[in-house]
Amino acid sequence: MAVRDKMSDEWTVRRYENGVWTTGADEIAEETPVTIRLDGMEFATIVCSPTDLDDLIYGFLASEGVIVWPDDVARLDWDEGRGIADVALKRKITLAEADFGKRVIGSCCGKSRQFYLRADAKTAKTSLSKLRMTAAECLEAMAELQRASDIFDRTGGVHNAALYDPQQRRTLAVRADIGRHNALDKLYGHGLRHGLTGRDKAIIFSGRLSSEVLLKTAKIGAAVLVAKSAPTALALRLAHDLGITAVGFARGDRLNVYTHVERLAGS
Repeated sequence: MAVRDKMSDEWTVRRYENGVWTTGADEIAEETPVTIRLDGMEFATIVCSPTDLDDLIYGFLASEGVIVWPDDVARLDWDEGRGIADVALKRKITLAEADFGKRVIGSCCGKSRQFYLRADAKTAKTSLSKLRMTAAECLEAMAELQRASDIFDRTGGVHNAALYDPQQRRTLAVRADIGRHNALDKLYGHGLRHGLTGRDKAIIFSGRLSSEVLLKTAKIGAAVLVAKSAPTALALRLAHDLGITAVGFARGDRLNVYTHVERLAGS
């Protein structure tokens, strides 16, 4: 592990409430830049929470199509002082393969056409899972994620994501980060490194259901995405095309199912 493994810092603040000023301590979410170098070549800099960083590196590289298996990384070395992750790959990538930022028009299972980054078109998976969940199970999984979100409770400054297994009816992993995409990449990396597949699983997410979050879910391979907040129209179009059940506004005793409702029993 590398860089400061610390999720929050404490600051003295002045608070104003109901016409009265007070002084007290407040926990603030930490963030740090981490630069990834591939075989000595600078690849990306991620601003993230400084925890579970090995998971983040593996998940980010898999999400970008650089690696498929954890064994594709020959070595991961950290320069803690400068916040640099040096990754040695077993197979060297070409300059063309490193051009992950270009946009292409991809096809989702022959249905509609959407704009993707090159890495998205390469790595987003269409779900054919026969997974079934109940609304009550989705809500309980969200409630469990909220109960596990102690850093959010203290700082209000991070996103949380969980990998949930409906067959075992339990949460397999939870990750937190200031960046919603980072939290999902940490889940992805954890799964890669510990042999946990996203197939027939659900992603439980504390934020809104954006296209970015939906694509990360597709890359992980999960069949269901349960989000606490609202979806975007692009996210729902992608969910429809990629065979993912998109659930939004999952809070308290209610939720909305937008796509592939057949996976939610009773819907």
